[in-house]
Amino acid sequence: MANAAQKKAIDKYRKRLTQRGFKRFEIVALESDRELIRSLARHLAEDGPDAEEARVAVKALVGGEPPKSGGILSALRRSPLVGADLDLSRPREEGRKVDL
Repeated sequence: MANAAQKKAIDKYRKRLTQRGFKRFEIVALESDRELIRSLARHLAEDGPDAEEARVAVKALVGGEPPKSGGILSALRRSPLVGADLDLSRPREEGRKVDL
């Protein structure tokens, strides 16, 4: 357990971070990605042109915006089979007779 002086120092440190625009948060990730995520966070915290380039790359990688609904319908409408007048009906058969 931290003593009063340690708690005070941590509170001051976190207050300074907040004043600089930083926010603490917790994530859940694989242990193998720990150093990667920490180095990315340090890189983004520098807030220079390299950090902006990294932001753009990461946003492009993860998509940035949620997928739009109706994607399957629009893909079907772009299909080369649109307007091909295919006959997709099947003959109705009763099946075979089975003697139990």
